[in-house]
Amino acid sequence: MLLIRSAATRRPPYLQKHRKQEQENKTTAQPRPIHSSTIVITILLQPASHRCSGTASHRRPLTADTAAPTPVRPRQYFGDVDMGCCLHRRLCLGGTRTLPFLRRFTPKEVEVATRGFTAVLGAGGPGGTAYRARFAGGLVATVVRRRRDDDRGQGEGGTDAFYLELQLLARLNHRHVVRLRGFAQGHYARFLVFDHMDNRSLEECLHDPLRTPLDWRTRLQVAIDIAAALEYLYYHCDPPVFHASVNSGNVLMDSNFVAKLSDVGVISHDVKLATTNSFQDQVERRRAGLVFQYGVLVLELVTGQSPGGDGELVRWVQDPSFAASVDRMVDADLGGVYDARELRNLLVVARLCTRDRGDGGGDGAVVTIPQIVRYLQGKLERIGCQDRFG
Repeated sequence: MLLIRSAATRRPPYLQKHRKQEQENKTTAQPRPIHSSTIVITILLQPASHRCSGTASHRRPLTADTAAPTPVRPRQYFGDVDMGCCLHRRLCLGGTRTLPFLRRFTPKEVEVATRGFTAVLGAGGPGGTAYRARFAGGLVATVVRRRRDDDRGQGEGGTDAFYLELQLLARLNHRHVVRLRGFAQGHYARFLVFDHMDNRSLEECLHDPLRTPLDWRTRLQVAIDIAAALEYLYYHCDPPVFHASVNSGNVLMDSNFVAKLSDVGVISHDVKLATTNSFQDQVERRRAGLVFQYGVLVLELVTGQSPGGDGELVRWVQDPSFAASVDRMVDADLGGVYDARELRNLLVVARLCTRDRGDGGGDGAVVTIPQIVRYLQGKLERIGCQDRFG
């Protein structure tokens, strides 16, 4: 401290001359350059709290007049218009192929991970053939193989549509929707890499005689979880460009028997089209069909019977006297271990979901998926409180 004070009182002659010139030219418009030696001594003379490294300017302590500027936050998008503009700018304009949330695999990596495409999980369908894959590093996944025959004649347009679909699917983030992890692209096929579900499909869990039957609590939780996934896809994703078919084959079960909806597709990559009235009408019709499919899934969970194509389960639950035969229709694999009130609530939901199907009364449904979610959650909370407090 004594060294600094003596340096301040006994300035060299060239610094005294420089200080005098600064005082004489204070009113001039052109600032004079600051000498490097002045910078060093000025920093030394400042209190420790006011020193700032890496700059040649004097820093005053912050006051009300010299407050720090408010940091600029990145724009966030909420609501229909902003979300639509965001998707339109990032997905439709320019055909960008950036996929920051997905891992790109090579076709060779996929071939090795699937043991030469021999670890088949499911036969080829509309979504493609599914394989079990174990990649280098320990990642276990399900690979869906799609042929590129549909892209013939489209050229770059087909490739751009594929990348736009990947961008949309990569943005899905819900606990009960199977997550897309990566992709690969070859000359003759494309591959989508999803999280692997150890317990396969709900259909196998319900109808495979070699599998341990699902208990009542698991079945009830599956019904609630799939309803939450459908609400996310059809009501929380804006614009609603996703579509899924609800059946026990598309509901997958992880290692903890948590249900996840799979085979989610993209209806349209064009956000402009997704905002038209005709597209919104299509979405409403899909929602009505979705409610019916969900009601059939609930009936399959309760009875353990495959719905088939004759509509026998729907006719049973719509019969005015169906309540008299409930005990006979409940899945025998439950062994009579189930909660009667919870069973009654599920059957009420199934009855409402399948009421107007095929009666010529239009495409509207009696209930919506959000109403189903709130109803089931409210009933379960009420039953839990009654059991807890008697």
